[in-house]
Amino acid sequence: MSALLRMRGVRKVYDTGVIAVEALRGIDLDVEAGDFVAIMGPSGSGKSTLMHILGCLDVPTGGSYELGGVDVSHMSEAELAVVRNAQIGFVFQQFNLLASMTALRNVELPLIYAGVGRAERRERAQAALARVGLADRVEHRPGELSGGQQQRVSVARALVTDPTLILADEPTGNLDSVSTHDVLALFHELHDAGRTIVLITHEADVAAEAHRVWRITDGLLSEAAPSGGRA
Repeated sequence: MSALLRMRGVRKVYDTGVIAVEALRGIDLDVEAGDFVAIMGPSGSGKSTLMHILGCLDVPTGGSYELGGVDVSHMSEAELAVVRNAQIGFVFQQFNLLASMTALRNVELPLIYAGVGRAERRERAQAALARVGLADRVEHRPGELSGGQQQRVSVARALVTDPTLILADEPTGNLDSVSTHDVLALFHELHDAGRTIVLITHEADVAAEAHRVWRITDGLLSEAAPSGGRA
């Protein structure tokens, strides 16, 4: 089986004009369709840079990155935006919900950008919210929801475009222990349903929920001992 996500020799250098900082120093990574993978590392390790490239928010300085068999390493910003909207569902630590909009409208946003008609996007957003257990909260605004519920809205928004990849960046960082458990359980449900998930975290206990764990240190990636994930 070919990898859904394949990186070879990926480097990222930030040139400040005074000094060049090599954030990634030759990353090789394969993620198969249906994998649940965690990438763990401390602040300054290069994991945020790696997340930006995985999510097509940035391109590497060197090396190649293929998503779904297509090399996205040298795409323009406009081309990357199309890839992001069609193939990647993002879940962020800060939720990134619009406070003035209902849960339903927040989940509809990626479909608006994709040009989906009003009736279809409403139906798909309602289905996504029901999938994460929030069918009774569609008209609530973020300020009327708990942190765990807001993150579920974020997950629903990530799912609504039926993406190839779910990329979760520190998704439990702002949650209490109960909400953390609930959100991780939801990721397991999505993985069991065949979703491909890449989880970025600095927390070892969160990373251990994945089936494969990679560690990033000083811009270099190494695979940890298999965690086995949740049974």
